[in-house]
Amino acid sequence: MATPNPNILVVEDDRETRTLIAKYLRNNACNVTAVGDGREMSRAMADHRVDLIILDVMLPGEDGLSLCRKVRAQSLTPIIMLTARGEDVDRIVGLEMGADDYLPKPFNPRELLARINAVLRRQAAAQAASSVEGASTLAFEGWRIDLRLRELRNPEGARVAMTSAEFDLLRTFCERPGRVLSRDSLLDLTQGRNTGSFERSIDVLVSRIRRKIEPNPADPTLIKTVRSGGYLFTPRTEIAGAEAERAEAASSEAVALPPGS
Repeated sequence: MATPNPNILVVEDDRETRTLIAKYLRNNACNVTAVGDGREMSRAMADHRVDLIILDVMLPGEDGLSLCRKVRAQSLTPIIMLTARGEDVDRIVGLEMGADDYLPKPFNPRELLARINAVLRRQAAAQAASSVEGASTLAFEGWRIDLRLRELRNPEGARVAMTSAEFDLLRTFCERPGRVLSRDSLLDLTQGRNTGSFERSIDVLVSRIRRKIEPNPADPTLIKTVRSGGYLFTPRTEIAGAEAERAEAASSEAVALPPGS
């Protein structure tokens, strides 16, 4: 099923700027609604789904900072603030009100598109992490890890014995696929800093886990070592069972990133 293009709401009182932004984003696979003030913004948000708001600070009537605060009190819709003033205090206040990013005028439309892509990526990653971390059973490459029973089963369904430390580390990898995790961060996420653990213990645990899940532990493909970085869990992690069906239904609401993402 094809994912829809993002619905962008542009709130800008200057007609020329509003038209320029809308035209550029439409040419880059965005669905755009462009309005000039807070009232039109409220109507637009009531009429259809909005995936991201580009919100000018200086607006007639209610200003952008106030509108940002109201939106954030009701939803997590991403907001990029625009302003003709590049003062730090404006940027700080906008971010404190809940804006996700801030772009001073004048700006290059390509930079705006890049910021839109970055904000939508962050939101998608956060949603994916939230759904995975809230699951009770995860799957990767045919393997299943039951987080409630603390069991690992191989593709044939057989239970694989694991120590508590090994299970916690594998769970951490499964909940953060495709991310380079340093040894320090892995210690913090699994054993904490009050256990007397040290970085080398992570290497030992990784070696043990590889012997249990890797097709060839001598040439690992599932847990890769990143030089001067840590480790990278390469498989795609999926939610297993009935939770997967709910997640798949939710994913149908996901939006596509514009070109260049």
